[in-house]
Amino acid sequence: MFAQIYLFQPLLPELGRAFSLSPAESSLAISAGTAGMAIGFLALAFWADRWSRKKLMSFSMFGASVLTIASAASPSFFFLISLNFLKGMTITGLSAVALAYLSEEVSVESLGFVISLYLSGNILGGMLGRVVAGLFSSWLGWRAATLFIGLLGFALAVAFQRVLPKSQNFERQNIKPAQKLRQMKQFLFRPGLLSLFVLGALLMCIFVSSYNYLNYRLEAPPFSLPHYLIAFVYVMYIAGIAGSMLAGRWSDSYSPVDILRVLLIVLIVGLFFLLSGFIWTLTFGLGLLTFGFFGAHTMASRMVSLSVEAGTSTAVSLYWLFYYTGSSVIGTASGALLPAWGWTVFIYTLIGLGGVSLIISFFSHDSGGSN
Repeated sequence: MFAQIYLFQPLLPELGRAFSLSPAESSLAISAGTAGMAIGFLALAFWADRWSRKKLMSFSMFGASVLTIASAASPSFFFLISLNFLKGMTITGLSAVALAYLSEEVSVESLGFVISLYLSGNILGGMLGRVVAGLFSSWLGWRAATLFIGLLGFALAVAFQRVLPKSQNFERQNIKPAQKLRQMKQFLFRPGLLSLFVLGALLMCIFVSSYNYLNYRLEAPPFSLPHYLIAFVYVMYIAGIAGSMLAGRWSDSYSPVDILRVLLIVLIVGLFFLLSGFIWTLTFGLGLLTFGFFGAHTMASRMVSLSVEAGTSTAVSLYWLFYYTGSSVIGTASGALLPAWGWTVFIYTLIGLGGVSLIISFFSHDSGGSN
């Protein structure tokens, strides 16, 4: 499903040429979707616990697929980003309750591994979606690529509806908005949880910014790569799968916050390698960045899920709200650095944000509390 939000990531230069856009303007194709997700998560924080987990996730998957198919016929860039915004709001129905579903149905002993498996599946789907979109676009154009991803998403939604088992431990809650607001306020005033929310925003900002604008770097000298080769950059998401899976396994044996800090250091080191003018050095750095990001994200989301005794979906929704706000706001704003200051200043800015993330991680040790 996440391939439908990020399918335009490898297509940003092509969208820029098709609609006469700057890099920052082109990135709105991504940011509109993640902004919609941020708003969707805020809304679902009040309503997610009222609906069946499976029905909500199925509706989300079908709705997102229909909007992706419709966006293939977009007559203007404004129409395209409007559909992406709606798609972002729609797809939150899956993300808002998926981790809560797992937390309710899976034993604590296996939860770390299962969450990492779920996130790895998201990574794999996102990777394949980006690679396929990039290749289809180079052969048939961005509209054909968008249509194919939408149709594939619809087919997967049908399979999901038929295969996913119903919740056994879900209890419908009719929580009043005022009560939910108090719960959210309590979570936001717990320093350990708030630091995890902010950390999620910074992580997503760094990662999305890197991948959003990497295509522009690889199209230009000294690399001057053709579009069909750039599409295979997203195969590097395999490193993200490894990062997520290993982080999940390690967290069952070691302190999650210690693992989080190590993975943040890996991410920062990877950013330094992106300054290189040699393709294999840059590729190695991209692997480190991707491994560190997905591993750290797995740790942060696990820590949020386990830090509350009640209102898990609310806490997870707040995490995703911060996470996608970082992507939509800072992810687009960072694009203004590229034409104005160049790749070096752009990467050093992301390194600085990585350093801030590492500092924040020292406050991310919430172990739960009353709700």
